[in-house]
Amino acid sequence: MTIRAYTQADIQSMVEIWNEVVQEGNAFPQKEKLDSTSASGFFGGQSYTAVAQEKDELVGLYILHPNNVGRVGHIANASYAVKAKYQGKGIGRALVEDSLKQLSKYNFRMLQFNAVVASNTRALALYEKLGFERLGTIRGGFAKDDGSYEDIVSMVYYVADK
Repeated sequence: MTIRAYTQADIQSMVEIWNEVVQEGNAFPQKEKLDSTSASGFFGGQSYTAVAQEKDELVGLYILHPNNVGRVGHIANASYAVKAKYQGKGIGRALVEDSLKQLSKYNFRMLQFNAVVASNTRALALYEKLGFERLGTIRGGFAKDDGSYEDIVSMVYYVADK
């Protein structure tokens, strides 16, 4: 598997992967799916966007960008997506590890996740194995498609400590 910066030729596959996660409704805050036009602007507007490629197929991606602006612009945020049929094969871990390597290249001192859905236990366990710390839980912070609410966990990874 190769992880590399995305190209415009990757957009359609990226849209499919991203929208699969959006449609599942249990990880990303977005409700609206991307199309090729909106995806070009969205992925191009990130500090860094990478794809995971297995042979000739894109199997995952991530975006990396500032979590906020100005005096806290040194804090990054990221989102990861892996094609459903490839989940559980280490692709997510490889994407997270690659994103951690990119942090200093973009002058980020830490990576903060604002909203890891509490039932996403595989992601939470992975992040903790990689050195992320839990900052706290926000009760009912994630609105589910069925009208219910689920807790979210905020996490941080400090580059300066590594």
